[in-house]
Amino acid sequence: MFDLGMTELMVIGIVALIVVGPKDLPKLFQNVGRFVGRARGMAREFSRAMEDAADQSGVKDSMSDMQKAFKTASNPMGAAFDGVKQAAQDVKNSVDPTKFDPESETGKLAAERAENAKKIQAATARAAAERKAREAQEAMETAEKYEAELAATKAPAPEAAAPAPPKDDSTT
Repeated sequence: MFDLGMTELMVIGIVALIVVGPKDLPKLFQNVGRFVGRARGMAREFSRAMEDAADQSGVKDSMSDMQKAFKTASNPMGAAFDGVKQAAQDVKNSVDPTKFDPESETGKLAAERAENAKKIQAATARAAAERKAREAQEAMETAEKYEAELAATKAPAPEAAAPAPPKDDSTT
């Protein structure tokens, strides 16, 4: 739309400050803001009305067809790859691996792969459980060693023999 840089906006602001004055400048900016808001609203309403008219007349459908034709003409390899990708996506969406005929080669391979996947999952789960059990055992052993060391450092020292009470010489 308008290509206004920061310097142009600053010049416009300084000229507006000189011409309008500092007292009325906020009112001017408020009115300009309202005007711009109304203009944007009217533009939005106009474009929406034009899109609705295009939808009703079917122009959008012909536009998308024209865009596809232009894309094909400008980039035939890209269009061909897009067609291949779309076909692959259609096949992917339409094929359900659980709906193969069990007697066909594909069905046999699918069943074999599913069985192998289950075996791998079971072996992985078993290995993880064994690893966790081993780690828990190591943690218990470490805790027991630590407790033993702690008990050894805090063990009360053997008490020294209590000194005998002094003899009282006055009774003899």
